[in-house]
Amino acid sequence: MTDFAALLRPDRGEPARSLHLIDTALLPEWLKAHAGPRRALVEAARFEAKAGQLLLIPGSSPNEWEALVGVAKLSALTPWCLAAAAERLPEGTYRLAGEMLPGPAALGWLLAQHRLTTYKSKPETPIGPRVLLTAEPARLGEIVRLAEATALVRDLVDTPAGDLGPAELERAVRDWASAAGADVDVTKGDALEQGYPMIHAVGAAALPSRAPRLIEARWGDAAHPKLAIIGKGVVFDTGGLDLKPAAGMRLMKKDMGGAAHALALARLIVAERWPVRLHLLIPAVENAVSGGAFRPGDILTSRHGLKVEIDNTDAEGRLILADAVTRAGEEGAATIIDFATLTGAARVALGPDLPATFSNDDGLAADLLASGTEVGDPLWRLPLWDGYDDMLKSDLADLSNSADSPFAGTITAALFLRRFVPEGSAWAHLDTFAWRPTPKPGRPKGGEALGLRAVHAALSRRFRRS
Repeated sequence: MTDFAALLRPDRGEPARSLHLIDTALLPEWLKAHAGPRRALVEAARFEAKAGQLLLIPGSSPNEWEALVGVAKLSALTPWCLAAAAERLPEGTYRLAGEMLPGPAALGWLLAQHRLTTYKSKPETPIGPRVLLTAEPARLGEIVRLAEATALVRDLVDTPAGDLGPAELERAVRDWASAAGADVDVTKGDALEQGYPMIHAVGAAALPSRAPRLIEARWGDAAHPKLAIIGKGVVFDTGGLDLKPAAGMRLMKKDMGGAAHALALARLIVAERWPVRLHLLIPAVENAVSGGAFRPGDILTSRHGLKVEIDNTDAEGRLILADAVTRAGEEGAATIIDFATLTGAARVALGPDLPATFSNDDGLAADLLASGTEVGDPLWRLPLWDGYDDMLKSDLADLSNSADSPFAGTITAALFLRRFVPEGSAWAHLDTFAWRPTPKPGRPKGGEALGLRAVHAALSRRFRRS
């Protein structure tokens, strides 16, 4: 992974080129103060200080130069306002001019310089490192950790399913846990079939080398508040016997995006030594097609005991999450957060950027939404509308895994999960896309962490303050 700590360093007064941040409101004042060659250059280049614009300008001597960087609003820097500059500037060391501090904008500076190049036989010649100096040493570690967590999500989601099965997800958890001092338990085989029947059923059609499993990691003092983080780990989703069309299957390597988010958040929690008893749960499966596949019309007995009729084998994520949520409740989790690439309906409703967010606790939901706005990682709350519970009725079982209506698909999926949440636990469910369909500065097309920083900020306040 990119050495982000080398790209963001404390400012100790060493030589560095200046970056002048400027917005459209400030530009006329700047031009007035810089009559002569600089002004002529800016006007000739038609630099308008729009967000993402970059212009190199001469300094006080022939060998010196500086840069103008356009931002949307100088008084409210976003995490991505320096990303375009970081992608295009030459190798070197930089600092913001005047009294400006990079603050959250340093995140985009770092992530703009990260790419997964494992599968390039002839990678493009990279620009050398662009180092940003900061006078905020107290925030440096936090920003680097957030960049590392985001890059982890991107890299895991971008890795082809042929190279990232349930065993590889397990290895990623074990590698982290070994370094972090966390304990890992993995349930598979007969024990999975008996103890977590729905996780077993969804993954039963996969090859033995890609057998399903429940991966659990625990860290922290058992006397501290119990926090469960759950991530949907469907490493590839064919749709099962309700087979997806080719276009719908093309991106299904990303269906483990929830697991990537959960692991990244767990890493942040442990690195920051929160006073919690952390329980990470990743049900890892491949929803494949074979003679062992579960069928439409089958009735599965969940770990909870509720019997679920299978209306659609492509509504598999909620099945494995239900068994994992039940397990979290058995250990007394006071707070349960799950991340999942769960429904296409969420994307139809909210598009790719906004994770649909559900919660049975208004205080938790408010914290999540406020934190998302503050850190530039927005969420959008949708209702757990009780009136739609009837859509999950089954004639033969306790409930169906898929609604009998084409409406409100993301809400009914969340209502399904709510059936398994233990009473008294504060629960939030993020239906996230984990993917960026078009590139933006600092955010290439591909795997993306959406909702990770919002949840991190909200839970950090909740637990580190207590």
